Amino acid sequence: MSDSRTDNDEHNLDASQAADRRILWLVLLINLGQSLAGAGVGLWASSTAVIGAALDNLADASVYGVSLYAVGRAATIKVRAARLSGWLLIGLAALLFVEVLRRFFGGEAPIGPAMMAMAAVNAALNLVCLHLLKRHQGEDVNFKASAIFTSNDSLVNLAIVLSGALVLWLDSNLPDLLLGLIVSAIAANGGREILSEAAEAAEHARPGT
Repeated sequence: MSDSRTDNDEHNLDASQAADRRILWLVLLINLGQSLAGAGVGLWASSTAVIGAALDNLADASVYGVSLYAVGRAATIKVRAARLSGWLLIGLAALLFVEVLRRFFGGEAPIGPAMMAMAAVNAALNLVCLHLLKRHQGEDVNFKASAIFTSNDSLVNLAIVLSGALVLWLDSNLPDLLLGLIVSAIAANGGREILSEAAEAAEHARPGT
């Protein structure tokens, strides 16, 4: 009887891990598509904010790849994967900050309607990703990291819509650059949250805790 229960538990665990991998593959592919499209639109529209969102999506895809690696592995490996995710996001924030400074000293006003259209599409796709991630129940630190990334993306894209409207109204690149700084700060804070979650998970994973 106990052997049967053990077999069932193992089967349920395998099924759960397979479902986790499917979810992560879907959100990874969505974010890769967003990154490629966003980079193209951002360069064409001369928008720091859209380029920043594209880099953010690329970092997200990297995090989902790390999370895929961590599925079904030991708690210590999951913590290391989450820490890598956090530092990736902080590194992205630093790169975006440098790009904002570069464009501040020379750059034309971006194309507002293109910013708004790309951000609206991204916001819709972020809702899809959040819906997929919420199918997963539990306390896995890498899924928490993924949810933080996607929530940050949603805030960023809503802000880009507003920035695009301000660019149209003011005929200036300053709203776009200001949003680039805000995106950088949001990314850095997201990285900090992930590192904090990883530290908490590491504490729980210690023997005797």
